[in-house]
Amino acid sequence: MSNKSDKVSIVVFIDALGWEVLRNRRFLEEELPFRSKLRSVFGFSSACVPSILTGNQPRDHGHWSFFYHTRERSPFRPLRLLRWLPGSLADRGRVRNWISKLVKRAYGFKGYFQLYNMPFRLIDRFDYCEKRDLFRPGGMNKGESIFDRLERSGTKYHCSDWRQGEDANLESLKSSLAEGEISFAFLYMASMDALLHQVGKSSDQVDAKLEWYEQRLRELMALAREHYGDVRLFVCSDHGMATVERSVDIGSRVDALGLDEGRDFIATYDSTMARFWFYNDEARRRITALLNGIPEGRILPDEELAALGCDFDGQQYGELIFLLDAGVLLVPSHMGTKPITGMHGYHPDHPDSDASLLSNVPPPVRSECITDVFHIMRAEAGV
Repeated sequence: MSNKSDKVSIVVFIDALGWEVLRNRRFLEEELPFRSKLRSVFGFSSACVPSILTGNQPRDHGHWSFFYHTRERSPFRPLRLLRWLPGSLADRGRVRNWISKLVKRAYGFKGYFQLYNMPFRLIDRFDYCEKRDLFRPGGMNKGESIFDRLERSGTKYHCSDWRQGEDANLESLKSSLAEGEISFAFLYMASMDALLHQVGKSSDQVDAKLEWYEQRLRELMALAREHYGDVRLFVCSDHGMATVERSVDIGSRVDALGLDEGRDFIATYDSTMARFWFYNDEARRRITALLNGIPEGRILPDEELAALGCDFDGQQYGELIFLLDAGVLLVPSHMGTKPITGMHGYHPDHPDSDASLLSNVPPPVRSECITDVFHIMRAEAGV
């Protein structure tokens, strides 16, 4: 008589394992024969991951880019004093990381937090969207996640600690599987994203990383089958990665207009888009005219933002959003001051934005968009 548990469903999230990244590469083809391309949502991982965990578009879960404009009292108001630091110190990555850790601890933020290169002079005009841990119950700004449902149902499950490395998260899941008591697991694997940013999707280092994943997931499957009669494995991602071909500096062009940032307008310069809020019509007119003359991108109309699920009440994430073409990087930006090899956060219509879903069993529901991963998890966990 077997003492194995009946079933376990394991969802492995590999950040940036895009459909185009896997193109012409052999990755667990025998083990995971059911494979489909998933349309991503518009935005960065700060929007995509909440959409996977909730099944909702950004406007419905309230997460998009990390920083958003607030007309209320900003939690970062005390940081404005740091504007007096010399740029040679304030813009250093190590200093920024140190300040970010202090701020996170002081405010009790539980989610991922990083100041990046947001200007201290204007930091008090912004708030931060990911203050809570996305991978725990109650982690969403709006609505419920899969973890709220798992917790409420009393389901025994395992979820990785996103703060830990991949080896530690693998070992933690193996320990839970060996006990044979969980019926659902979510494994978080993040290092592919950093690698693709650094070397691009065509590098041999990506092949080596995929081989590493193959070995580890085969070991995981073998262990799970020792303790469960039915092991159902799903590998998913949030987006792909485009190869950066050129860069454009928008901030300097806006500065050259001679407007007063902070009095006439406010802006954030993300890696693939520039977002603006206006305090007068003249600033809106002049900046709009400038952006319409930049051939490397376009202003997204309100109707398109609505179709993309990014029409936010109050326009806190931007009154005007200028999106660069895939393969064009905004440099310098508030996310970084130097060019890199790979980037995501472009329009979801572009093939390099597509995510992936691979599994050893047919998905229990339709699988066309990353939001469908939530419904797969619900069906697998019975919640």
